[in-house]
Amino acid sequence: MFGSHVQLKTDDQIRAMRRAGLVTRAALEAARAVCVAGNTTRDVDAAAAKAIADAGATPNFLGYYGYPATVCISVNDTVVHGIPDDYVLADGDLVSIDGGAIVDGWHGDSAFTMIVGGPQHADPADQRLSDATEAAMWAGIAAFATAQRVGDIGNAIDAYATENVPDLGLVEEFTGHGIGTAMHMEPEVLNFAASNQGPRVKTGMVLCVEPMLTAGGIETVTLEDDWTVKTVDGKRASHWENTVARHAGGIWVLTEEDGGLAGLAPYGITPVPL
Repeated sequence: MFGSHVQLKTDDQIRAMRRAGLVTRAALEAARAVCVAGNTTRDVDAAAAKAIADAGATPNFLGYYGYPATVCISVNDTVVHGIPDDYVLADGDLVSIDGGAIVDGWHGDSAFTMIVGGPQHADPADQRLSDATEAAMWAGIAAFATAQRVGDIGNAIDAYATENVPDLGLVEEFTGHGIGTAMHMEPEVLNFAASNQGPRVKTGMVLCVEPMLTAGGIETVTLEDDWTVKTVDGKRASHWENTVARHAGGIWVLTEEDGGLAGLAPYGITPVPL
């Protein structure tokens, strides 16, 4: 899954990755727009595919180790890698959408969680789960701005979850990763505190920070399709992810329109575009 070394990018290469990041964001927003009651998850996938095609880009999930769709759509108790199909969405479904695009050989990757039908149909527990997962992601991204080692990101995610939502489960089985000329590259970016703090952070690193939280235990099971990962206890799950670059001037969230301005503001960090 991962390469053998950490790929460091030049400023020009980070700018190229920003273009891939913006196409990724456009695809996810297109998917969000049709993630409504009565549509199928296959409809949502088609919207993302069209947005990527319209941008002249290529989806990086489609065909990856045989994956059969443009995005992963994980509903309710599915943690990650849900395959779009004929499931008809209903108000109140908790849906995580994960996808990416390739532009000029460079990859973007991002994920978000939403509740079908909006706040008026949201179970407060589901909204809290999604909000906490998003906040844990931003805690990790903020840590990347000053991190000495990649493990500082996982420490920050773990600390946020432990201090603010100790009743939720922080999934350890799946991790973030480096990204660049391939979607999954070194280094592995843990979502939890560990004794192995990983490699030193260097200028030119581009990482995907992507915590997953559950409303119950962290044990998961992979279905017979070899992709769909569900919680063993049937509790709901949330997944948030962004692609983030660290360059000589600071960090830049490549898959957010504002570069991470809003998400990083509570931490006193201002993203630095190139």
